[in-house]
Amino acid sequence: MTKPDGMEPGMWLAEVWLARHGLGDAEPTPLIATRLAVRRRAQVAGALLLAAFLIGDALVRTALGRPTDVASSWVPLLALTALVAGLMAAQWLLNLWVRRVDRRAGARLSRRVAHPVKLGWPEVLGLPHAALTIASFAAALLLAVSVLPVPDPGLRYGAIVVLLSLAGVGAGIVMQLRQVLAGPAVAEDETSLTADVIMRVEDARALVTPSLVWSVPVIFLYGESQGWWSVASLALVVAGVIAFCLVHFRSADAGTAARRALAVR
Repeated sequence: MTKPDGMEPGMWLAEVWLARHGLGDAEPTPLIATRLAVRRRAQVAGALLLAAFLIGDALVRTALGRPTDVASSWVPLLALTALVAGLMAAQWLLNLWVRRVDRRAGARLSRRVAHPVKLGWPEVLGLPHAALTIASFAAALLLAVSVLPVPDPGLRYGAIVVLLSLAGVGAGIVMQLRQVLAGPAVAEDETSLTADVIMRVEDARALVTPSLVWSVPVIFLYGESQGWWSVASLALVVAGVIAFCLVHFRSADAGTAARRALAVR
């Protein structure tokens, strides 16, 4: 779709987004353009944060090397734990930023409509995406618990960090998903109401993508020796990516899922 002369880039991108989700007959509005713009910026920032996290992990490993005893294992683990905590806090702030922009946009509306039905996680998130997330958490949790008996202090400390990270990530996902589902509609007509639900579907699916869950076992489960846990950590990443691709391509697109959610009575 070619950008018309004189049309603002944000409005044109909103028009493209509407057409991609089956709303090609609708005119883009400043409300939709504003909400999409903050989401694009948050997605870019989130990708940069994850890249910075992986680069920081590589730098920590290069600078501090592999631990050789109990004392030396604490330094890299503390540094990596700080990286995980920083990434989780930054992702939380990005989500708050998006919700704040939505609230401000809704407050400026002279007329506001509500969802005709209560939106729940089965309609917005969908069972396949929820199952993928739960399975990823369960696999990472089982892997971390399985290495606790291994007589390697660095590995045991890493497993503890993995368990704490999974608990923090899981709690963050639940709280943020609740905000996505429970927030009032930011809409002024039928088109913007459908767009609101589509954005919720996209937000929920992006939120539960378990990229960090796949990453933390690979990062933390290392010690004085290599073992089956290293292979299992890599297998978790590969299997997770394959499962994610299958779920992504076999699930209904966000527009279809949103219309089904609105049609539920």
